[in-house]
Amino acid sequence: MRKSHKKRPEKSLVLDYRINHRIHSPEVRLIDETDQMVGVVSREEALRRAEEAGFDLVEVSPKAMPPVCKIMNFGSFRYQKEKEAKAQKQKQKIGELKGIRLSLRIGDHDKETRLIQARKFLEENNKVRVELTLKGRERQYTDQGRDVIEDFIHALDDVAKIEQPFTKQAGKLSMVIAPRES
Repeated sequence: MRKSHKKRPEKSLVLDYRINHRIHSPEVRLIDETDQMVGVVSREEALRRAEEAGFDLVEVSPKAMPPVCKIMNFGSFRYQKEKEAKAQKQKQKIGELKGIRLSLRIGDHDKETRLIQARKFLEENNKVRVELTLKGRERQYTDQGRDVIEDFIHALDDVAKIEQPFTKQAGKLSMVIAPRES
């Protein structure tokens, strides 16, 4: 027997609000459709007023005593809240970790190219891991490798700060830098 694979409905970005007959409190503090405070009324009175106005009764502050309810169009209210939540989520962009590889015998032009690339990553609000791999006999020159990395990062001082200090693992030297807050 096969199981049916029903797609779950997407969870709304908006918190769940109690509306109309789902409001349990016998008394509510009512705000009408013109944003005027009516005062404390019974739930039935509030529902009646909302129905007369052609809107929904929405519990906007359930923890207040008595809960605060507002007469409004719930569909457009939910749309606005979802739009705000999406905007917040987009602003909250978490930068990725990008990598730049150097070598012990890197040429000046190659170093400039990598500096331009690192600057671009940092301007896009990404972190950058600067790596230098020592191969074969180069492994005995970790001090020179460290100097190459530190010179590279020193050239980015105006736009970057050190996020993770110098580390050495086997033949790989690395450092992580992050964009400076303006």
